[in-house]
Amino acid sequence: MNTTKSQCVLLTGGAGYVGSHTIIPLIESGYEVVVLDNLSNACKGLEGQKPVPITKVEELTGKEVTFYNVDLLNSNSVSEVFDKHDFCCVIHFAGLKAVGESCHIPLTYYRVNVSGSINLLEVMKAHNVKKLVFSSSSTVYGEPQFLPITEAHSVGNNLLNGYAKSKYYIEGILQDLCNSDKDWSVIILRYFNPVGAHPSGNLGEDPTGIPNNLMPFVAQVAVGSRPCLQVFGNDYDTVDGTGVRDYLHIMDLAEGHVSAVKKLQTNNKNGAVAINLGTGNGYSVLQVIDMFSQVSGRKIPYEIVGRRQGDCASSYCDASFAKDYLGWEAKRTLKEMCQDTWKWQSLYPQGFSTLK
Repeated sequence: MNTTKSQCVLLTGGAGYVGSHTIIPLIESGYEVVVLDNLSNACKGLEGQKPVPITKVEELTGKEVTFYNVDLLNSNSVSEVFDKHDFCCVIHFAGLKAVGESCHIPLTYYRVNVSGSINLLEVMKAHNVKKLVFSSSSTVYGEPQFLPITEAHSVGNNLLNGYAKSKYYIEGILQDLCNSDKDWSVIILRYFNPVGAHPSGNLGEDPTGIPNNLMPFVAQVAVGSRPCLQVFGNDYDTVDGTGVRDYLHIMDLAEGHVSAVKKLQTNNKNGAVAINLGTGNGYSVLQVIDMFSQVSGRKIPYEIVGRRQGDCASSYCDASFAKDYLGWEAKRTLKEMCQDTWKWQSLYPQGFSTLK
């Protein structure tokens, strides 16, 4: 039976880190959630069962989440999902996201991220679903020309890696689509650095293989899963020579998506709008390590190594437009980010892999 159009939201890549956390405030706001994911970067469940992050979300919310194991590169399968539901909006998370990896296998990133997005948009158009929240990235700004970064900062110049380029290309496609068809309404969310976990500790970032991001790597070192953290460069022009980033609590980010969906439902203006989601504060790698050490009571061994290809010195945003346009602002502190990450990692030292 088709669900009410005004309340049903599709999440592509919804079993991943950001997607799974976003389901919770969506459900709490009264939405029904359908998840589409190919499980390339999510913990699979037992045979015939939903992926572990989805079952955890169901436990936390007490609500069932409809799940489809579908790849966006398979347009027919995506279309079949749309045939079964009447979506009011799509939140598009699905895509590859490892900055370093994207420098080595760019064609894979363009095929999965760009082609997958085009397939999704074509299916949406065919089913007359023309409201979209797109999971973009602050990496589209490239090497920052000024700080804090506002939405007026140029995009697409001197992009440092294939991941950033794929997000930039998709943003351009969305702009062109909205220009060509005035019925489309798109909010592009440019994330800065999502970290943390659900405060229960029962849902967190569970990367497959070696973590590509700082916080999960720090957590795995703190819990003893990994012996040492590599810090990529200490000769940047920053407070202590290590890279500075705008770290954003995952639940603040999740709530930002709910604000975007609500805006799309109530906004009479169509077109594509890009919005920064961040705290507006920058923290260095060493500052994050120090805070995590404080909240965990564990020493975090680390070694300084050479700079990593594709990294810039500092990146943090001006998030005032998000407050003005969406009524959203980040509330949680770096200490809370570390505390919630540590709670998750302490409860699940090996991640969800032992639960399968």
